This record gives sequence, C-alpha cells and structure tokens, in this order.
Amino acid sequence: MKINLNDPKEFTIDNVKALIASEEDNVHTQFRVTQDGFLFLSKDVGNRKLEGIIFRLETNGAFNGYVGENAAKDESWVARVFNVINENWPRPKSPYCDNF
Repeated sequence: MKINLNDPKEFTIDNVKALIASEEDNVHTQFRVTQDGFLFLSKDVGNRKLEGIIFRLETNGAFNGYVGENAAKDESWVARVFNVINENWPRPKSPYCDNF
C-alpha cells in the first residue's frame, strides 16, 4: 500500500491507519517517503536501498507493536506517524527522522 502525500483526500489519518495495519509485526519495517511524495512501509530498513527516498522514519523493530492491526488501533501512535510525515513533507527537516 502507498499513500500519495500530494493528494489531501488520500493522505488521511484513516489511510495511515490502514497502512500501519497492512503489515505484520514479525519483521522490521520502516516508513519511507519517495521524492515524488508516496508514503509506504518498507521491509528494507536502515540505510539500505534509499535511492528515490527523500526521508524515512526510525526503523520499526519486529515484535514491538509498531505495525499490524493492533498498532493501527492505537490512536496516539497513528497520530504520531501522521504528524511527523505531515511536518516533513514536502521539505523534510532531515532525511532521517529519529525518535519522532
């Protein structure tokens, strides 16, 4: 699943919630934003395969509840992810958002 950050009808709390729910919590993942404005969850984490990525968030460690259906029910977590993406698109403060 990808979210087009350039489309306010697509970049919504509900779609961020759906993105969080779209992956299992049994592998590391990372929220990434492409240069053309698409938010997605990557299984490539850290500093690997960053071509075309304008910024990324801290790695979501496996089995820590950052993704999956239960994580998507945590309104505070969903809002944190939404807000940091919103604050950094289209001009990120850094290519890596740590401890957001």
